[in-house]
Amino acid sequence: MEHGIVTFLTDYGIDPVRLGHAVEERGFGSLFLTEHTHIPASRITPWPVGAPVPRPLPRHYSHTYDPLAALAAIAATTERVGLGTAVSLVNQHHPITLAKQVASVDRISGGRLELGVGPGWNNEEMANHGVDPARPIARMLEHVAAMRAIWTEDEPEFHGEFVDFDPIWSWPKPVRRPPVLVAGVGPTVLDRVLSHGDGWLPLPLFSAERFAARIAELRSRAADVGRAVDVTLYGGSPGALGSYHEAGFDRVLFELPDHEDPDDTLRELDRLAGVIHGRR
Repeated sequence: MEHGIVTFLTDYGIDPVRLGHAVEERGFGSLFLTEHTHIPASRITPWPVGAPVPRPLPRHYSHTYDPLAALAAIAATTERVGLGTAVSLVNQHHPITLAKQVASVDRISGGRLELGVGPGWNNEEMANHGVDPARPIARMLEHVAAMRAIWTEDEPEFHGEFVDFDPIWSWPKPVRRPPVLVAGVGPTVLDRVLSHGDGWLPLPLFSAERFAARIAELRSRAADVGRAVDVTLYGGSPGALGSYHEAGFDRVLFELPDHEDPDDTLRELDRLAGVIHGRR
């Protein structure tokens, strides 16, 4: 089982290049960054993980780097660590533009990029992008399909409900088609993983037993159509690695807090590295 880091990388904390070096040097397999293009100053949409309206969101939500810009800097200054988004809010980007950004970072990294995707939850944030929050999952899947066409075809075109373009030329192409990890824990998320994804990226909201059952179902359904899928846990507990392994996870991402002092971030990385390498 691989171990990685996921974090809200902010302008008041450790800088991207230093973080990338630190994660790679400590032997973690991957580094994933979150995304919010902005946070509206007022909102009605409740925070899915606990803050009722009108309580403000934590500070880091409105201070994150653009993940692909930060990952490009990290890609250019590291050699081995895998890179990814957890998650890219694809509905808030035009797929032609996002496809080029993803392909560019993948080439800069030598094929180390994975694209975790989610539909988003903040309706006011979507509205500021001109995105109707109705049917967000259908829109997300269509954006993913359009990007895949751009990554893999010399003259792609796409005609859907949300995305429509005639044949285009768009290079660079990625080194490989970036794996798409579909986030979510709802009852139909496995359908989306199998139809549009290469892996599943859930939050730790179930028991190990429940996860084991869902992972077994996903792998059985994937095998039936001749596919293999990976499962990455976002925000796992270092103390539960044994249960994650038994449940069938391929990778666990530990969430790194947004410390203002870079030395605090490095100490936390040392602590996590000690856990995964058996140095408690």
